This record gives sequence, C-alpha cells and structure tokens, in this order.
Amino acid sequence: MEYLRNECTADSPFSSISGRAARARLLVEGSRLEPETVRHLVATLRPSESRALALEHPTVVGALDGAPPELRYLANRRAMRLARCGDQHSREGVLLFSARGGGRVAQVFGDLATAERVAVLCPGAGNRGSNFWTGLGGLRHRSPALQAAQVYDAVCAGGPEAARVAVIAWLGYDTPAGLGVDVARAVLARAGAVALRRLVAGLVVTNPGATIVLLGHSYGSVVIGAAASHLPRQVTDLVVFGSPGMGVRNAGELRTSARVWAGQARRDWVRWVPGRRLLGVGHGTKPAHPAFGACALSTADVPDHDHYLSPGTDALAHVARIVGWAARTRSRCA
Repeated sequence: MEYLRNECTADSPFSSISGRAARARLLVEGSRLEPETVRHLVATLRPSESRALALEHPTVVGALDGAPPELRYLANRRAMRLARCGDQHSREGVLLFSARGGGRVAQVFGDLATAERVAVLCPGAGNRGSNFWTGLGGLRHRSPALQAAQVYDAVCAGGPEAARVAVIAWLGYDTPAGLGVDVARAVLARAGAVALRRLVAGLVVTNPGATIVLLGHSYGSVVIGAAASHLPRQVTDLVVFGSPGMGVRNAGELRTSARVWAGQARRDWVRWVPGRRLLGVGHGTKPAHPAFGACALSTADVPDHDHYLSPGTDALAHVARIVGWAARTRSRCA
C-alpha cells in the first residue's frame, strides 16, 4: 500500500478524503468490484481526479465495467499508446484493451452512453488481440471489429437509428486456439460467460435505459449460452449464427426471458459438428435445428462459416432488423 500513500500527497489531484479513498479502492479492488460499486466510486471523484486516474493507471481504469465509457476510452487510448499498438483510427471507442492471455479488446461503434439499444458481438475460436482488427488469418472479413462496424452501418442504413444504437465488438475472453480439444469443451466458454455477464452489468449501470442484444458467432454462441441464465431483463435478444451449440438441449434450458435466434448456412462446416454433448465434450443441440426452438435467422445466401455479417447478405440484414427494433417489441419471432 506504500505506493498509494506516496501518490496521495498534497501535490496530488486526489486531495479530498473521498477522492483518496475511491482511488485506493478502485486501484486495489477494481477487477473484483461490482459495476454498480465502480460507478459509485468513479462518481465520487472530481473530473480532474478521474482523468488523472485514467492516465496514470490506464490498464486498471480501461477495464472497469461500470465506469463511464468516455473515461475508459481515455484510459485505453493511453494504454494502446504505451503498448505502441495499432493505427490511430483503431484507438477510437476502445472500451477494453489488455495484452493479458490472448489479448482483450472491445471497440464501440456509436454513442454507448446515450444509445437506446446496444448490440454486443462475441466472436469465436482463433480470435486474438493481435488479429482483432486485421482478421483471423489476415482475412479482413473475419475481423470482429469490422463485423461489428458492418452491423452498425447496416442498422443505420435502415433509418434514423444512428443516434440510438451502439454496437460493441467484444473480445473479452480467451478463445480456443483452433479446432482442438478446447473448442469442443465449454471450459473457456464458462470463463468467458463470467466476463460477458460483467460487461452487460456494466452496460446496464452506465446506461440503464438501453436494451441489449447479444450476437454470438461460432464458439461465441457457447459463451452466450453459458451466460444466458444470469443475464438481466435488459437483454431482449440472443442471436447466434454458425453455432456448434449453446450447452443445452433446447432454448427453454437457457432459462432466459430473451428471444433466441439462430441460423446456420447450408455450406457452413459447423454442420458436421455432432449436435450432442457427452462426458464434457460437445455443446448440445445446435440452435439452428428446429427441435431447439429458436426463432429462425435468415442465412440463405451466406456462403460459409465466416460471412454471416458480410454486406449484402440476408443474415446481416436480418441481424440489423433485430438490433434496430429490439427495444420496441417482445414478439416471439418476426
């Protein structure tokens, strides 16, 4: 704790007792605090104090679910500069940045603080911080950031939604490295689900009026399935595509009030994945199977596993409609 005493001097911007206490708790307990507590502690700080905290400890503040988005953007811009990471344009709207594990990155498109609807894209196996913007295998169409941007653009193209929607590309967990044993098990998905639930709780705290849509591609749908029963009512829709399963036999077992949507392209290799779970291997019934009970997501012109969110596909258009009107209706399927 010596470093805290050294930094809380008369020359520090943290001159008030409340500011010092909030700063100390955020630095020491930040990753363990509930997002509501984070929100309260940050609100205790004066603007100059919170800015100083973000610039001095960017990796801590940049990961604080429950902190105002603009403060996290500031911290993560600082963290990326210190890491000499990426192009300048990639540093805007970065809600999360860390080199831990395979890398943690989240980028926001739209105004997260004022959005009425927020969509979170959870990508699947092989995605890392190192290919978040360039795409798995150097293929840009596989980039989570690009895919989220395409969802945002498609929603905005459908009407006056731009000021009311935000889309997050969220790589907040360690994904399986490839088509090995990890991708057939739910261990990494369960860890990812804890982080996803925390992200969602932070979104609810910072923008309580917004509704939330979760989009899961491939193994990302396993993460959403593991998180489903613990999600708040603000999550209105779960949309999965190219999914090997959500860890359950049917949509009812997800124990969520959210609508569940699923699609699988005819030429997606995931069709060869057995729709069962045995001795901890496999992810249960594939959500696109009629017996699962999900609403059908249009995928007729999707050519493979990696183009569900490509411009011009009916899948992207359908996802954009779901995101665009998620807050307006709770109809079963449309």
